[in-house]
Amino acid sequence: MKKKHLIPMLLVFVGLAALSFTLATGVTLRLQPKQGQTYTATSKTNAMTMIEMQGQTMSMSQSMEVRQSFNAKKVTETQSDFETQIEAIKMSMSQMGMKLEYDSEHPEKTSPMLAGQTKEFEKALNNPTPISYDATGHLVGDSIDMDMNQLSNAIIELPEKEVTVGSKWNSKKTQHVSNTEIVVNMEYTVTAISKKSVDVSFTGTVDSKDVTGTYNGTASIHPQTGLVTASTTKSNISMTLNEQGMSLPITVVGTSTIEVK
Repeated sequence: MKKKHLIPMLLVFVGLAALSFTLATGVTLRLQPKQGQTYTATSKTNAMTMIEMQGQTMSMSQSMEVRQSFNAKKVTETQSDFETQIEAIKMSMSQMGMKLEYDSEHPEKTSPMLAGQTKEFEKALNNPTPISYDATGHLVGDSIDMDMNQLSNAIIELPEKEVTVGSKWNSKKTQHVSNTEIVVNMEYTVTAISKKSVDVSFTGTVDSKDVTGTYNGTASIHPQTGLVTASTTKSNISMTLNEQGMSLPITVVGTSTIEVK
């Protein structure tokens, strides 16, 4: 074999070896935040709600931003104990040409018509609450009783086994929509792995008697802490609300993002 042919062959061999090494590299995801560190999750949601009433459709747009801190009080190989609280809530709502606003950090700007709703928001603010998860992101003990909790977006159920690109795992996620508890079956697929991030895409379907819908999106997971650092979710939820003897079909279409620092 001539030397000029040998060099391309060696380059191909090195390339294949590097490719094999990359594909074989896996990550075992475990919830291991740094003890004593306080993390902050900021979620932003934009949604359009459509309500059918007496043959007509009424639309309402909403945007909401929630900032929630969670401090890793104690971390072991099997469990992480946090203290978490909602620090700030911002909301705006537009309906029939009227815009209503609320900002917990600037209460003087609150629309008077939201007075009843803001009282509920204020109950959720700055109320330290303990919560614990095992190493794979499952809640330990009773479910947290906390309005507007965002930790389910920052701490997801992680797979038991090591993952590589293309790996899939499933989990069940409980959420609340208009005071109705729904269970979402989630499927995650690993799309990329690097030293700084395990990137996944995901889909979800609602498993509930009174609520149907779908979720899809992407997320980045920190390979050392197991925390979601960023995610984007698109949702389409349908339900029927019974009010004063009337059945009101409701559809909510929205996009949510979360960033954890």
